[in-house]
Amino acid sequence: MRVIMFDIDTLRADHMGCYGYGRDTTPVMDEIAKEGVRFDNYYCPNAPCLPSRASLISGQYGVHNGILGHGGTAADLRLQGRNRSFTDECSENGLFMQFRRAGMHTVSFSSFAERHSAWWFNAGFNECFNVGKRGGESAEMVTPHVLDWLERNGRKDNWMMHVHYWDPHTPYRTPADYKSCFENDPLPDQWITEEIWEEHVRHIGPHGANEINMWNDDTFEQWPKHPGRLENLGDVKYFMDSYDDGVRYTDDNIGQIVGWLKKNDLYDDDLAIIITADHGEDLGEFGVYGEHGMADEPVCRIPMIIRWPGMGKGTVVKGFHDNVDLLPTIQELLGTSMVTWDDYRYDGVSYAQTLRDGTDCSRPYVVLSQCAHVCQRSVRFEDYIYIRTVHGGYHLLPDEMLFDIKNDPHQLNNLAEERPDLCARGAKMILDWNDEMMKTSRSDTDPMWTVMREGGPEHCRGQLQSYMERIKGTPREYGIALLKEKYGEEK
Repeated sequence: MRVIMFDIDTLRADHMGCYGYGRDTTPVMDEIAKEGVRFDNYYCPNAPCLPSRASLISGQYGVHNGILGHGGTAADLRLQGRNRSFTDECSENGLFMQFRRAGMHTVSFSSFAERHSAWWFNAGFNECFNVGKRGGESAEMVTPHVLDWLERNGRKDNWMMHVHYWDPHTPYRTPADYKSCFENDPLPDQWITEEIWEEHVRHIGPHGANEINMWNDDTFEQWPKHPGRLENLGDVKYFMDSYDDGVRYTDDNIGQIVGWLKKNDLYDDDLAIIITADHGEDLGEFGVYGEHGMADEPVCRIPMIIRWPGMGKGTVVKGFHDNVDLLPTIQELLGTSMVTWDDYRYDGVSYAQTLRDGTDCSRPYVVLSQCAHVCQRSVRFEDYIYIRTVHGGYHLLPDEMLFDIKNDPHQLNNLAEERPDLCARGAKMILDWNDEMMKTSRSDTDPMWTVMREGGPEHCRGQLQSYMERIKGTPREYGIALLKEKYGEEK
């Protein structure tokens, strides 16, 4: 058996053809989806990059593994403590270790571990190839090494390959000579009207139209296509086109790998392919452009496509799942077992039976967290997402938000005031979930509150005063008083 996992950074599910997008961004991945099972409501439970991959690899939510942020204590896995043996249980039971334990040679092409000092990510790999750009690379720097490895080893049996592409991640970085695929095509969903754009121009908070580079409008020579600010709706379209180009460029490179497999008669019934992402991206939602800083629908909904030997083909799964579910699923499919001396457990639920015969293994709801840019906890249930904001990351967000995702996918109409019944249901789901998590936690502290006690979300620490200076004397000066009222003086 051979397995390839395409781990794509910042890939919004709703910008893929197989998920209904109106542009031809993912023709290669769309074909793979037809050959396997596509999960329609699959979520990143702990956004963004570091917390998401921690939950993916450990099979545990951040409340249990300790990682909910991008800095401070909550950016490190919790130590196992006195019961740690020669190796630790998370490494022994992690996602990639399952393939090793099943007798496969494992190889990864990724710079993720170095970017976040997250060396636990590499547990289970025989080989790790890092191009050394710490996430600043684009696909043409990665794919040749993948093809070289395949040329030398691909015809052997029993290997698992992890291929990580960063290209949809901000800054949008398709090569200078890569012609946009979409510059002459209208946006499939032109939801940002002149009226909404005027609101966005006056937006208070990082990564708005005036500060694409989070807190300023700097640009960078190495990423010439990535703008520092947006001046008009034409710039907005260019920005959306650039994101879609990053998705298509990733798909083009996946096509090179699939092409090699087909040319060498290895794209057969024994080949498994997994396609997923760490998180999505806000592209104008909440006035935020090119960032994955909320626990909302565009950031937390991710693709999951599995083409597995002997399993379903062309199937769509509608129920709620999140990325901690992959690890127990792989364990069941491979027949591997837990290695534990301290009762290590997964939070995820296997959906192997869903892949086999369509059995519903979904959850009634999924709880989502974000503590790197804001501190939010949300719940996605039925057609709704309910969002509680503890720290808004210097955005002027309400403490409670409720959106009808089916009818309002870009989260424009906050229903919190008119539907207190649904807010109460959402709040209870979060409370019940958090109680269950804390009952089985090795710590008496929810890492979201660790982030708050250590100064708030990593990406907004120390930024308030300079940001208020930046907007002084501009049409956004009105926000200074509101920021002071909501956040006080920064400590």
